[in-house]
Amino acid sequence: MSQWQGKSKTSASGYRIFVFLLEKFGLGATYFLLYFVAFYYFLFSHKTSKPILSFYHKELGFSKTESFLKLYKNYFKLGQTLIDKVAMMSGVKTNFTYHFDGRHHLEEIVKLGKGGLLLSAHVGNWEAAGQMLEHINTKVNIVMYDGEDENIKQYLNKVTGERTFKIIYVKNDLTHIFEIKNALAANEIVCIHADRFLPGNKTITSDFFDHKAHFPYGPFLLSLKMDAPTVFVFAFKETDMHYHFYSSDLNYYNKQNGDTEQTVLKDFIADLEVKVKKYPEQWFNYYDFYAEINPA
Repeated sequence: MSQWQGKSKTSASGYRIFVFLLEKFGLGATYFLLYFVAFYYFLFSHKTSKPILSFYHKELGFSKTESFLKLYKNYFKLGQTLIDKVAMMSGVKTNFTYHFDGRHHLEEIVKLGKGGLLLSAHVGNWEAAGQMLEHINTKVNIVMYDGEDENIKQYLNKVTGERTFKIIYVKNDLTHIFEIKNALAANEIVCIHADRFLPGNKTITSDFFDHKAHFPYGPFLLSLKMDAPTVFVFAFKETDMHYHFYSSDLNYYNKQNGDTEQTVLKDFIADLEVKVKKYPEQWFNYYDFYAEINPA
């Protein structure tokens, strides 16, 4: 059974090559090399290709030929998002443009003074969304597993310098919950990916493209427990130089109103399905998303 293991597949040497090209030749030349790199992964990454092909064919309804074409585009788009991430964070000159749908919802969160939970998924480019959040007049916190290789972290820190956002690492002792509560109390934004979990973690199940899938329980519980609005946010690459940012309306979930974790999950899935249908090549979960598990 294939599940996410909380580790990145990218190597530090791969980042070094692309950073060198970015600095010496710019974004266009780096994208050109990516055509060959993506083709290599297309030919030889059978373990990660199988679940993506299955997702395209069974869940999204593409023909087998269309699914293979989508697979190559998927690897290429993933490479672009990683390159763009480094370019944005390192200050390499780019001409990216952005379109904002729902930015006023984030500005409304700040005005309310309660902070806000932003739920997203491993689709599109979260780093691009982070760039857009810089324009919101409050601090941004990103909750994540500490799954990046130490060599990659050290190299990226050296290249990109100090981050403009704070990272809250998920810990076994649950101290990250207190960090989240403190951030919200200070009227800050807390961003969480709500589509992945480590084996053994508690999950919640619902239909996703008409098939049962497991999602992490924590983000949806937090949405109910914290006295703060929840929005669903995504950022997708539409052309080489253009990103589209989406934010849903503000959602106020509360158990006293009859809401449950399933209420939040179903709303999240409804929004996520629309985005995945529109940008299928930017679905970046390279494991069996529908694997049967024994929830903790």
